[in-house]
Amino acid sequence: MKILVVENYRGTHLGLVGRALAEADAAVDLRLMYEGDALPPDAEGHDGIVVLGGGQDALADAAHPYLPALAELTRTFGAADKPVLGICLGSQIVARGHGGRNILGRPIEIGWRAVTPTDAGRRDPLIAAIGDGAPMFHWHTDTFDLPEGATHLASSAQTPNQAFRIGRAVYGVQFHFEADRGVVADWTTAYAELLANGAPEWPAEHARVEAELGPLADAVGLEIARAWVRLAAEMATERAGALRRPG
Repeated sequence: MKILVVENYRGTHLGLVGRALAEADAAVDLRLMYEGDALPPDAEGHDGIVVLGGGQDALADAAHPYLPALAELTRTFGAADKPVLGICLGSQIVARGHGGRNILGRPIEIGWRAVTPTDAGRRDPLIAAIGDGAPMFHWHTDTFDLPEGATHLASSAQTPNQAFRIGRAVYGVQFHFEADRGVVADWTTAYAELLANGAPEWPAEHARVEAELGPLADAVGLEIARAWVRLAAEMATERAGALRRPG
């Protein structure tokens, strides 16, 4: 199984999704967009795509000219019945690629905040991991309207659309389930200047609540990551079996 991973912003690593992919012995084709890497033209040669977060917005085409092609590529993967996972900025790009409206410049949502599943989310293979609700890590201002035909999976007090699914396996997840305590600590240090301008209270809050809320968020995040990787593996196996069947 080979997964295309699109890293939009320096330091926005795969985190727990990388751990789940490694457990499954998946090959990762990592494209660093901030280094000028090219995107593939289509979904051929890959069994799924992961689009990670970033400090830019999903409509910043002038500064990041690859964004329209990336949004369309998420749609191409979905149309090929290959799984898609967009996280934070990635979810906004997936929403854009599937006709959803991006909403920019809202008040910041940052820290471990409760995410609550919808009824559909409780039945979803990924979002069921949060049970009746769990504290998941957030760091965003932008959001999106649900694309037409999307299934609404989760919300938070501040952001109604925290997760959606289109079809079987196209996912947009606004919260950073991939960001374990180590990633959160790294971001808190590396992006201190951004925090000083946008969320100066976060470093003190981080120190206060990490031990209380971080372990559960890590456990739930890894379960979500493993569920998406299992789904990708199942779909890859199905495609391989279909290719082997006589026509």
